[in-house]
Amino acid sequence: MINFRTDLADERHSMYKKANKISDDIDGIRTESEEINKDLSINRVIIENENGQEAINKPIGKYITIDMKKLTIAQEDEIMQAAESFSKELQNLINEKVDDKGEILVVGLGNIYVTPDALGPKVIEQIEVTRHIIKYLPQYIDENAREVSAVSPGVLGTTGIETVEIIKGIVDNIKPKLLIVIDALASKSIERINKTIQISNTGIVPGAGVGNTRKEISQNSLGIPVIAVGVPTVVESAVMVNECLDIFIEKLQNEAKSNDYLNKLKEEDNYEEIKEALIPKDYNLIVTPKEIDELVDKMAEVVSRGINMSM
Repeated sequence: MINFRTDLADERHSMYKKANKISDDIDGIRTESEEINKDLSINRVIIENENGQEAINKPIGKYITIDMKKLTIAQEDEIMQAAESFSKELQNLINEKVDDKGEILVVGLGNIYVTPDALGPKVIEQIEVTRHIIKYLPQYIDENAREVSAVSPGVLGTTGIETVEIIKGIVDNIKPKLLIVIDALASKSIERINKTIQISNTGIVPGAGVGNTRKEISQNSLGIPVIAVGVPTVVESAVMVNECLDIFIEKLQNEAKSNDYLNKLKEEDNYEEIKEALIPKDYNLIVTPKEIDELVDKMAEVVSRGINMSM
């Protein structure tokens, strides 16, 4: 089985096809692509059966990735366009599960004190909550408004409680119709760090991308539909070295025009060999960009705006 090191379904799909030298569609997986403009695109991976699920080790369901190539230097209009595209995709998934008045609970996973893991709590700070207004001051809000509540439950290391246990307690008490959960993810590509949003209707396993797996947050564990929103904020150093090696080999290929050894090396995935070299020295680090503070703030703005617009 391929050792995936990414939370993104479309990356897993591409890696599986490359490893198995598949050019056509994988049985049980359907894909769609849409280009909004040269800097904004959407890819959809729909896993339809157990064969597709087993191939890329992701549950049956829909996985939508929105790529924003220039988020680092994005201005207000570009942030708004990204938020609108995200909102449209999120709204479609919400409409499949609940009606226009169904109450939604938004949960921001992560540690506010660790910047690459702070996306969830930062999004929660900007969510427009309405549940308390509808309950206590209904005269001040539109009668068709949806009840929205939001919480950031912290992490096991600071609370001593599994996140899913906290969320289940809240769900059992306020009984929302749907849960939206936001978390930081891991990617296999440096280019996608804080430039991609993945939306799925299958729930989430916190920490899976960095080998710190916690109990899953899904309809199976909570009894209500769960939509997961994730943004890759880190990569493994082995992934980064492997990608840099590909770039280096490509440069040599361009200079040498033809070289059987380099061509073969470029076609192979060297992640496992690099990882094996790094682990004994404790060098297989989790890496994030130096501008992570600004990037997380911008992505939190895109995600929170999209959620607010969708509801």
